[in-house]
Amino acid sequence: MTRPTARYRNALLAVLTTLGLVATGCGDAGFGGLYHTPLPGGADLGDDPYRVALRFSDVLDLVPQASVKVNDVAVGRVERVELAPDTKSALVRVIVNGDVVLPANAVAELRQSSLLGEKFVDLRPPSTEKPKGTLADGATIPLSRTTRHAELEEVFGALSMLLSGGGVEQLRTIASELNDAMYGNEAEIKALLSRVDHLATELDGRKKQITRAIDGLDTLSRTLVEEEDNLTDALDNLSPGIRVIAEDADEIVGMLSLLRKLSDVSVDTIGKSREQLVANLRALEPTVRKLADAGRNLPEALKILPTYPLPWNAGDTMKGDFANVDAEFDLNLDQLLANMRNSGQQPIELPESAPPERQGEAPALDLPLPDLGADQGSDSSLLGALLGGR
Repeated sequence: MTRPTARYRNALLAVLTTLGLVATGCGDAGFGGLYHTPLPGGADLGDDPYRVALRFSDVLDLVPQASVKVNDVAVGRVERVELAPDTKSALVRVIVNGDVVLPANAVAELRQSSLLGEKFVDLRPPSTEKPKGTLADGATIPLSRTTRHAELEEVFGALSMLLSGGGVEQLRTIASELNDAMYGNEAEIKALLSRVDHLATELDGRKKQITRAIDGLDTLSRTLVEEEDNLTDALDNLSPGIRVIAEDADEIVGMLSLLRKLSDVSVDTIGKSREQLVANLRALEPTVRKLADAGRNLPEALKILPTYPLPWNAGDTMKGDFANVDAEFDLNLDQLLANMRNSGQQPIELPESAPPERQGEAPALDLPLPDLGADQGSDSSLLGALLGGR
């Protein structure tokens, strides 16, 4: 075996020195191990990626560098998995391609690529509400919008509990009891199922009425709740009335018995006089018909009845034993002469020599007055003569 030459030793020393410098430089730059080294063939983050924080109640065995997918397409990766400040949830920080646009109320789900495959974070728009806004850099998806799939170990654990001592034995007992109950009763059970099917069909056909009845009950119950105080007062004050009814129970029973006898007598009387009653009603028909025909005029006629033989508005004129009358006299001499000429009376002849007029007095006219008869001193007769008598 040949010993290394000096040139070989110098080259080996230079390589070791270079590696030490590189390691020192990487340590100063913050080298964090293989978890922070991008995996080959990972998602393309583009030129302007954005970071989002996700809060999960349980991240299982999710590790950094796991994929972040949208519609099963890798669009980013997990940068860090840590405990949240409140120590009640896990905080997953991911980086996503800047060209991927998601709503601000996006949801995140922790899924598995296959039965025994790796975990990844699935981002998608919400399915139970309308998308709002845009998921921006620095945003956080809260616990209310994150979920995870059940693990294979959890499924096998639940199955083992069911098979080992859980519900299988109870299922066997239930099946055995059902068989014992149904054995020999097949016809009755078939008829029962047929009636149940008919009942379900009828209920389905009347679901609108059932819904309306339920709404009515809801309104009734709401009204009863609002009137709770009044109902309480009524029930509290009902006791004296019930006590009075209880004390007068004999009288009430006697009254009802007499009422029953009166009803029997009335029915018997109407039965015996049925033909006469029908004949009377038929005879009354023309009168009722005429009253119906005079229905519009009858109220006007009834207005005159209290003041007959005077008109209905005589109450405004007759005040006890005197009457208020407003009269307007037209003393136009030409008109008076024309009226008398038209009435067939002789014109008034003025005396040839009239007495001298006194200052301030109108000339006196000798007009013929109508004969008032024996009632000359009566105001009403005088008024009738002046207004309408000739």
